[in-house]
Amino acid sequence: MTTTADSVELWSGKDRGDENFPVGSLLIAPHVRKHVHAFYAFARNADDIADSATLPAAAKVARLDVMEEVLLGRRQSGSPSATRLRASLEESGVTAQHSCDLLTAFRRDATQLRYRDWDDLLDYCRYSAMPVGRHVLDLHGELLESWPASDALCAALQVENHLQDCARDLVTLDRCYLPADLLAAHGARVEDVTAPATSAGLRRVFDALLDHCDALNRTGAGLPRLIQNQRLRLETGVITALSRRLARRLRRGDPLAARVKLRKSDAVWAILGALRFLR
Repeated sequence: MTTTADSVELWSGKDRGDENFPVGSLLIAPHVRKHVHAFYAFARNADDIADSATLPAAAKVARLDVMEEVLLGRRQSGSPSATRLRASLEESGVTAQHSCDLLTAFRRDATQLRYRDWDDLLDYCRYSAMPVGRHVLDLHGELLESWPASDALCAALQVENHLQDCARDLVTLDRCYLPADLLAAHGARVEDVTAPATSAGLRRVFDALLDHCDALNRTGAGLPRLIQNQRLRLETGVITALSRRLARRLRRGDPLAARVKLRKSDAVWAILGALRFLR
């Protein structure tokens, strides 16, 4: 990771193509897509700060604070992606609250390394994942009635990603999103995620979290029907299908033995299934 004198941002080398799910894909109208990409670039840079393995927590928070100051126009330089997003928000009329909520999550990533229970983890998702869906819905002028289904889908995606990366998060950042009460209830320990294969107790923890994801995905499955914009309806149809498919792969696979991820066939089936939402 590198930084420059006039920017607090860090870049991990990741871009939209490294994500599990489409980020502002070609399904989104071009005049909206540029705003989605501006939001993504801001989130990516903030996430890279929070996930730095070398910066101390206080330095991470300070950099994230600069990003917020630039975003809100209280500071004119220091975060190019925040400057770009501020212009995007001015043009689109979308509130900055969703972006500020993301920064709340990234500050938490810098300072909170463990989670007590499911409610604690879901509260984290309220800031780390749900604002993403809300921002995209607002960009398309969708109704508030679509938020609960979107929130559920985004939370499921977040927890599934935690399960994919649980070993890496602990080894590189000493961060564990697996709730402490679930670990204790199933006779597992945080340190178990560094093993080459999942123990029986840790498997039960994973399955308990996937039970939650299944419930969230059932709620999220209703999102496409709530969307007025046809292109966004198709995109959300694809994403809801991919989230369910990833949850099934995580049921069958061992994220400690090898990263469980979606395949090209998953994308094909998700797209074909989403065609039913065209009307």
